[in-house]
Amino acid sequence: MTRICANAEKMGRLIIDLLALSRLDRAAMTMATVDMTALARRCAEELAPACEGRDVVFDIRGMAPATGDENLLREVFANLLSNAVKYTRPRAQARIEAGSCVSQGETIYYVKDNGVGFDTAYAANIFKPFTRLHRESEFEGSGVGLSIVQRIAARHGGRVWVSARPDEGAEFCFTLMPGGENDGK
Repeated sequence: MTRICANAEKMGRLIIDLLALSRLDRAAMTMATVDMTALARRCAEELAPACEGRDVVFDIRGMAPATGDENLLREVFANLLSNAVKYTRPRAQARIEAGSCVSQGETIYYVKDNGVGFDTAYAANIFKPFTRLHRESEFEGSGVGLSIVQRIAARHGGRVWVSARPDEGAEFCFTLMPGGENDGK
């Protein structure tokens, strides 16, 4: 009975994540200037319950403002920061950094951690729904969060990528273009 209840709960979370993923392409976007630093700090503060009893250090650096839909961009940081919290769980001290930089005239936002990392040979697959690189018994989740991040970046005319190494952490980067693919519609 316990196993049935746990699987039903897992299926419920999966359905909620799938619905969120499917709504992304249809949702109207409200474009505005977004304070990315404040947004990332709010998302980090919301993760305090998941960090209880752990030594987790968030280093949210000053970031360039962005033009985009604040609610969707909040989802990007919520997913990336919660993944960082999750995958740093084995560390005595988790270090999670978020910031931005400019490269070749393009603003790049990033979230990096000192977590378990992974082999980047599998990096192209992690943005596909339901793709997991770690066993669910090690790290919970539906495998939909990074798909959501990728779709949001694409809706904003940007892209997302990752660099990582096993046992050395990961760095997720994304860009946004003013107006996005739907020009705010």
